[in-house]
Amino acid sequence: MGEATQVTDAVTEEPRTDVVLAGYGPVGQAFVDRLARDGDALARRHGVRPRVAAVRASTAQCRPGADGAPPPRAEWGPARPLEETLDRTGARVFVQAVPSSPGLRERAAQEAVTALRRGVHLVTATKSHLLTHWRELDAAARAGGSMIRISGATGAALPAGDLSRTSLRGLDCRTIRACPNGTVTFVLDRLAEGDTPADAIRAAQLRGIAEADPSADLSGEDAATKVRLLAALAWGWDPAEVRVHTQPVDVSTAGRALDAVSRSRRLRAVAGASLAEPGIVRVRLEETEPGDPLHALNGPEKAVVFGCPDAGDVTVSGGRSSPVGAALALVKDTVEVTAPRTGFR
Repeated sequence: MGEATQVTDAVTEEPRTDVVLAGYGPVGQAFVDRLARDGDALARRHGVRPRVAAVRASTAQCRPGADGAPPPRAEWGPARPLEETLDRTGARVFVQAVPSSPGLRERAAQEAVTALRRGVHLVTATKSHLLTHWRELDAAARAGGSMIRISGATGAALPAGDLSRTSLRGLDCRTIRACPNGTVTFVLDRLAEGDTPADAIRAAQLRGIAEADPSADLSGEDAATKVRLLAALAWGWDPAEVRVHTQPVDVSTAGRALDAVSRSRRLRAVAGASLAEPGIVRVRLEETEPGDPLHALNGPEKAVVFGCPDAGDVTVSGGRSSPVGAALALVKDTVEVTAPRTGFR
């Protein structure tokens, strides 16, 4: 299906790393496009050239052409067992851009475990199996000597996952306070301007910010999921054991948003976790004041504040919530698990 990995590119003399991609929706397509477009820049800057050697969908798969582009779907062949595809490509990375739906959870988990046990690194934007199979995935990675990176599942291009996983070590982070869902922040800002909830949601959908079904955003479920994953990275919590309490955005929220802005405050859906309440994530509608990093957001911006009493709060904000933003997170994680690490790298 493809040449073995770590082939040296004759032009750049940089090692080429083969990748198997599962999922070819908007995020998967953007990921393939980015690797094909930015291969030279990645090789020059980071010393590695990731290449998609196979693309897998639910019932079909293909091998991209020399230009990195997959053929038309009508030319794809039947899906083969993942083990066979990994062996034939010699892939070092298995990337998941599969929708985070309950119906796909078990397959996503099984394929992730298969790759990890074979020593193939996992890079995923899929959340569902991270919430339910965290311990199993970690055990498979340890057994295979492989790595797991989940930036695409914790805020798209917002690098909050990287901070939680490594950059807070030794800083004694005690709390996580976040607005990690750009849709709900956008809706709350529109409500504060006088929009009805229906109009605010429609505006978000027209801008490509909100899904066709925004219920997971407005209920607080998506924000809670991201903080569950951040807490798992920062403190070792098992997301499957975390209890979630959410306060939704609904028709009664418009009045609260208007009242808050009349007093120079902004209503925010704040997802939080604390070492003082182990295993609990709460999403609350809170009035934020000027000076608060979450107050300064303009929908659909996102931010996470990591509370470190002695080091001081560490805040990360920005990062585009879009298929391109999620794809760039996958690119970043793929480079991170494969690039050579010496000196300042």
